[in-house]
Amino acid sequence: MTSEEEELTRVMQLPVGFVLPMVLKAAYELDLFETMAKASAKLTSCEIASRLPTQNPEAPAMLERVLRFLASNSILTCTLITDEGGNTKRLYGLAPICKLFVRDQNGASMAPLMLLLQDKCLGLRMIPSLPLTHQYNFSHRFHLKEAIIEGGIPFNKAHGMHAFEYPAKDSRFNEIFNAGMHSQTTLAMTKILETYKGFEGVKEVVDVGGGTGATLGRVQHIEGDMFLNVPHGEVIFMKWILHDWSDGHCLKLLENCRNALPQSRKVVVVESILPEYPDTDLMSRSVTCSDMQMLTVNPGGKERTEKEFEALARAAGFAAPVVVCQTSAGCVMELYKI
Repeated sequence: MTSEEEELTRVMQLPVGFVLPMVLKAAYELDLFETMAKASAKLTSCEIASRLPTQNPEAPAMLERVLRFLASNSILTCTLITDEGGNTKRLYGLAPICKLFVRDQNGASMAPLMLLLQDKCLGLRMIPSLPLTHQYNFSHRFHLKEAIIEGGIPFNKAHGMHAFEYPAKDSRFNEIFNAGMHSQTTLAMTKILETYKGFEGVKEVVDVGGGTGATLGRVQHIEGDMFLNVPHGEVIFMKWILHDWSDGHCLKLLENCRNALPQSRKVVVVESILPEYPDTDLMSRSVTCSDMQMLTVNPGGKERTEKEFEALARAAGFAAPVVVCQTSAGCVMELYKI
């Protein structure tokens, strides 16, 4: 990563500074640190979930993402192990800082103060310039614990609808959303095209889920549902689309892309790749932070590892993705039909 790309990645972290406090709040409410301390050993997400008062079948997977994010931010430790079947598992333990989050011999810890500072009352009062009706746009961050224990999506619990329905109900947010994505895409595509040369000589590119059209100017806009069909083209391009959706949705979308492609052509996907090990470097923290946003906002959305992208691609009839290059906007991957 160049210094300029690193700066862009750092800038992208500034407006999502609430994610770590949000996740820590849920961890306190779930009593994760106390649970791990009592175990006196490193635990998998499944082992931790079994110690929580939940019947939610998705709890272990949701906890895995929370634990991975906390490890990437040096709150937890992580050890990779491989079981007899060749599957990679992560064992999580308490990092030194966690001694302040676990009750001492007097029953005291920093957790109650952290919960106070993250309380909904104080959180909303920190944004006095917003009308009261708009302040609740931040309220999904208060539902993570509830979603882990009971199931569901924090955004849906806060707003009564999923994130892709909400813009139609709030014109102010819709305008801000489109402006933000348009600007970010313009910056991202500049970086992508500086490095990726896979569009050279291509006459027709289908930009699936392209929003207001920042990626491709002077194009024909075709109305439709990408989960029903995708227009035919020499190359199909998708940037930051797959991470918004569940595996089932992504499989259907990729199958539609495959059906729309000639045999020798390709799908170009730009997505972040989640590392198998939650390192503490800038890129790892950035990807795990994005994964927390997907967990709390989008219906089934998540960042994926390279193995998970390969599984999706093969299930949809493609060969394993070829990672061509990496930029601050994500990894550029090419998918070819088998």
